[in-house]
Amino acid sequence: MNNPETQAVQARYARRSRDTDTQRYSLFANTAALQEHQERLRAIVDLWQAHGWQTLAGRPITEVGCGGGGNLLDLLRLGATPELLSGIELLPERATAARALLPSKVALIQGDACITRVEEASQQAVLVFTVFSSLLDPSYRKELARTLWRWVAPGGGVLVYDFIMNNPYNPDVRKVPLGELRTLFPEATLYSRRITLAPPIARRLPVGLIAPLSRLAPPLRTHCLTWAVKPA
Repeated sequence: MNNPETQAVQARYARRSRDTDTQRYSLFANTAALQEHQERLRAIVDLWQAHGWQTLAGRPITEVGCGGGGNLLDLLRLGATPELLSGIELLPERATAARALLPSKVALIQGDACITRVEEASQQAVLVFTVFSSLLDPSYRKELARTLWRWVAPGGGVLVYDFIMNNPYNPDVRKVPLGELRTLFPEATLYSRRITLAPPIARRLPVGLIAPLSRLAPPLRTHCLTWAVKPA
């Protein structure tokens, strides 16, 4: 049976306009989304290389809230091993889209991550992008964090990308500041980078101005990419 919070998440997403989301997050049609995606991908590579990883090959990696599979596809392009990649997605239509996009060797599970069977200490990285901000129940946030932490092998980590400030136009999300991540992952060493120019601003700019403004005005960055590392 679904947890009340996962049922609430499904209801919140059902209220969203599919056409608006497609336009807003299209890497082809929306230059701001493309810039955000490229910046985040570079930041991921920087964090993992600084962690000492020279390759993703041979590393078990799971993404929770994998959506249509775009991040997993990026990991494949970065050299991850398909047989060691997996995605978990709550929403059936998104899980179906991911299955259509990704190679069959990438494992996909549709359902609640908190009741998904993943072997303890089996994953070198667990990705969770804009998932915690979609969970408005603090107790369920903590339950999910404990679940992900159990999956992580010593020396690996949870990679979180999420809002650090509230969106006044969207009551269905709540910020996840760095202080809360310290509470959610109390045993972790956190390596965090503030990125992503506020999307409402970025969408109004010519593509060539998005990155310069983000560099010049750090307070206008609305997200953090945080690598929460488990002691080796």
